[in-house]
Amino acid sequence: MTSFEEAETEETAACLHMTFYHPCQDDKMMFRCLNFCKREQVRADEMAKFGRDPNICHYNLVDTRVSRIQFSLQFYRKPNSSELCFEIKNMSKKTKLFVDHVELGYLNKIDLPWKCIVCFGDYQILMEIQEGESLDYFETHLYLSKVPILQEKCIRLVQPLPENSIIPSLFPSQGKSPIEIDENES
Repeated sequence: MTSFEEAETEETAACLHMTFYHPCQDDKMMFRCLNFCKREQVRADEMAKFGRDPNICHYNLVDTRVSRIQFSLQFYRKPNSSELCFEIKNMSKKTKLFVDHVELGYLNKIDLPWKCIVCFGDYQILMEIQEGESLDYFETHLYLSKVPILQEKCIRLVQPLPENSIIPSLFPSQGKSPIEIDENES
């Protein structure tokens, strides 16, 4: 056997691709401490923390409106499965975190979908998971976007649309109780 045949099979690591956007990035440079366009390894037993405190957070956002720890990501394997996943947890007492259209309050957590948009304040982060096999570590790969990730018409994540697609705050009847009428009445 040659050394090539005897070499161990290389494991691929799961990679979390994150594209960051903030409307004031050009002026305030809040992403200046992030390492863009280079993959970084994170040990599987470490929690990846994002926030403004560089002593606690590996992913530092330079903005006084960001919490010391804004959110964290935990890499894990589902029980009785080989599926590797990420869990996102809101660590901010003041700011809600939105994962697609799911609102997370303080200490709320959710499994990260394979592709989603995470928002808090004016921050928008597109997160995409690339599968891998390694149980020892995962990778992050950060990108910077010059254009909003959300389309203008989708920015209002705070108030979900009711089933009838009418936003109640636009009508003067707001605050009134619903009136039940017979289907034969006009």
